[in-house]
Amino acid sequence: MNGEADAVARSCRYEYTANMSRVEEIKAAIEQLSPEERCELAALLNPIEDDDWERQMKKDVEPGGKLDRLMEAATKEYKEGKSLPFPKPVE
Repeated sequence: MNGEADAVARSCRYEYTANMSRVEEIKAAIEQLSPEERCELAALLNPIEDDDWERQMKKDVEPGGKLDRLMEAATKEYKEGKSLPFPKPVE
């Protein structure tokens, strides 16, 4: 009897998915994604090109950029024990 039930279940599932459009299948799969996976999918489907501000920030954080002095100061304070540890994330 178990074999018959399995066969019926497979048949029903085939008929259900066969009648779904690809878009409906994708929507159903999206509903199963974690929030992180949804963000990854959104970034894939809607890539954001860097604007002027983003390009400038990337340039500023490169070695020799405008933020080098801040990084050097922060590193020095850390080595001197003047910095505080990051709080643990709340879960």
